Amino acid sequence: MGSMRMSFGLTFKRTAKVHWRANFSQQCSLRSTGLFVPPSPPLDPEKVKELQRFITLSKRLLVMTGAGISTESGIPDYRSEKVGLYARTDRRPIQHGDFVRSAPVRQRYWARNFVGWPQFSSRQPNPAHWALSNWERLGKLHWLVTQNVDALHTKAGSQRLTELHGCMHRVLCLDCGEQTPRGVLQERFQVLNPTWSAEAHGLAPDGDVFLTEEEVQSFQVPSCSQCGGPLKPDVVFFGDTVKPDKVDFVHKRVKEADSLLVVGSSLQVYSGYRFILTAREKKLPIVILNIGPTRSDDLASLKLDSRCGELLPLIDPR
Repeated sequence: MGSMRMSFGLTFKRTAKVHWRANFSQQCSLRSTGLFVPPSPPLDPEKVKELQRFITLSKRLLVMTGAGISTESGIPDYRSEKVGLYARTDRRPIQHGDFVRSAPVRQRYWARNFVGWPQFSSRQPNPAHWALSNWERLGKLHWLVTQNVDALHTKAGSQRLTELHGCMHRVLCLDCGEQTPRGVLQERFQVLNPTWSAEAHGLAPDGDVFLTEEEVQSFQVPSCSQCGGPLKPDVVFFGDTVKPDKVDFVHKRVKEADSLLVVGSSLQVYSGYRFILTAREKKLPIVILNIGPTRSDDLASLKLDSRCGELLPLIDPR
C-alpha cells in the first residue's frame, strides 16, 4: 500500500446536541478487522496439534501478548510487515522526554488523541482475547502479561492480568499523580474546544491519528483539575521505562510458571523481551504465535505464523 495514502475521512464537527461526530468515508472501512493484519500462511494442522499438546501439558501457563493480538480488532501496530506504522509511513511514535518537556508536543499529542479516541475506545476484543479470558476462567492461564494499552483484555474479562505499559483508558497528572478516566477528559476537551474541527489523514497505533499543524495550533488542552499540572495518558511512552515494582512482579509470575506462550509480539522492545530471557534461564518451554519473525524465534520450541484470533479458539484449554 506504499505510504498508505488512505483518506480515512475521519472528521470531527460539533453537532446541535454538543456531541462530536465521526464521519467515515467509504473509501476505507475502518471496521475492516483485516486492514492492519499482515498476510499469513494457511494453518498447519500438525503445528496446531503441537500447540494443543503444549497447552494440555501446561499447568501454570504464562501468556505474553503484544500488538499483533489487537490488529484483528482494527488497531494498527508499529512493526508488522507492509501494514504496520513503520512500513506505511515515516512517522515515529512520541518520545517520553519530548512529551514531558514541551507544551506544543503535548498539544499536538492530545489534539490527535482527541480525534482518535472515539474510534480507539470503541474497539472490541476479538476471538483471541476471548479465548485467553476463557483459559483463565477454566484455570489454565496462570498469568497474562500484555504490552498493549488498549484495554481489550480487560473488556474480555481477563483478571489475572498485568498491563506492562499501562492503559490508554486512564490519564495521570505529571505533577500530583491524580488519575482520571480518559472518557472524562474527552468531555473536558469538548467544553474547551466548542468550535474546533479537524480531519484525520490516517490512523496510527494507540488511538493516534494524523492532523495538520494548522489544526493542532488552535486546540486547547486542559490541565489537572486538582493542581493545574500537565496531563499524560497512563502509559509508558517510547524512551520511558516500566516501573521496577511492576517488572519485579512479572518476573515473579514468570518464575512461578511452567511454560510461556507469546501471542502477537515481535519482542523487539526490551521491556517484554527480558521476561523471555528469564523464562529461558528457568528452562521453561517457550512457544511463539506471531505473524513474522521475532527476537526470540531461536528460543522457541514451536513457532506459529498464524492469526491469533484464528488459532487460539481452536485450542482446548482443558
